[in-house]
Amino acid sequence: MTRLLAIDTSSAWCSVALSLGDSAPQLRHELVSAGASQCLLPWIENLLAQANQQLSQLDAIAIGIGPGAFTGVRLGLAAVQGLAIATNLPVLPVASLDAIAAQLTKTPHFAKIKPTQFVIAVDARMGEIYWAKYEFNSSTSLPLRIGNIQLSKPEEIDLRNIQYLAGSAIKEFGERLFVNHSFPSEALDPEISISALGILELAQQMFKAGQQISVNQLEPLYVRNKVAFTTNEREIAFKKGTR
Repeated sequence: MTRLLAIDTSSAWCSVALSLGDSAPQLRHELVSAGASQCLLPWIENLLAQANQQLSQLDAIAIGIGPGAFTGVRLGLAAVQGLAIATNLPVLPVASLDAIAAQLTKTPHFAKIKPTQFVIAVDARMGEIYWAKYEFNSSTSLPLRIGNIQLSKPEEIDLRNIQYLAGSAIKEFGERLFVNHSFPSEALDPEISISALGILELAQQMFKAGQQISVNQLEPLYVRNKVAFTTNEREIAFKKGTR
């Protein structure tokens, strides 16, 4: 029986899932904005208590390493570092877009369309998006990412040969995503967002493959080095927006 704790704080959601073998995982998933720092550890303690488990009895801790909100990513990693060091547990690092992709393939809407190639695109702030391409075969349990996660302007997304598009960038940027390619409404999912269940799904496969790492090797996946505009850049952007 594989026992895993999965955590994600890379978005406005605080999400924690606990899996104990074949039983359905327990999940706490709420929109908290900047309140994850106050919720995360109490939620973990509560889920463990409900399951009558100690953290040290688990096999590993899975964590969403980003890309995502800079502060949120750091919060999640710091929490996992403390928990893993205290219990000598290995960790399973999961990229946020990969977790969303894993969740997406389980949705009825996706299953009805049956796309073999799709893109996850999420709002990266500062007028940009994080996005990645995936392949999916119904005979396999998880989608396969094609290449690296990208950071670009919405207009620069590559949607060639893509049959389905999902993620928060659809609502945030609308037609800016569809400059060179259009999609029917049934091939879009603007509502899906990251959850610890997606982290958990990938982590379970990673653990089976022996891909857990020491907490000393844990690093965030930022993709973007710059996390905020300067005052001058904000003023320029404001002036452009008022023209």
